[in-house]
Amino acid sequence: MKNVSRLALCVPVLALVTILTRTVVAEPREDEIRRVFERFVAAQNAHNSRAVEELLLDSPQFLWITRGIPVWGRAAAIKRFESLFAGTWRLEPDMREFKVVLRDSRVAQIFVPIVFTIGPPGQVAQDTRFLMNQVLTKSDSGWRISSILPVPVAGATK
Repeated sequence: MKNVSRLALCVPVLALVTILTRTVVAEPREDEIRRVFERFVAAQNAHNSRAVEELLLDSPQFLWITRGIPVWGRAAAIKRFESLFAGTWRLEPDMREFKVVLRDSRVAQIFVPIVFTIGPPGQVAQDTRFLMNQVLTKSDSGWRISSILPVPVAGATK
């Protein structure tokens, strides 16, 4: 009878351990999301539109707000990036303030203050501070950026 009581106690405990283990394994790791953002910044600073494209969600629902204009879809975003890459385009995020907010196991939001050095071809570039917000979505091929929402900091320059 003691063995039956022990078995009755062990089964729920093992079930709970299994559930908790699956939950831990399924949870995204913040360092994965950080690495995607760091790769995104490096690709932009290298003016590498192919590398940027690989990091963006391939969906008509992808959204980037740039200079108050919505850019929908990955192809339109890459076209816009390529036009910006023709001039001065450099990003300097303050990674000490990088934050990840996990919405669920497949959606994360990031926040980081960032300085954009931007200038059209042949013109003097200007530094502008932004509060960068992005949403990343876990796809079959890994984390992809599904929205880019930079908010300019009023009157702030580097």
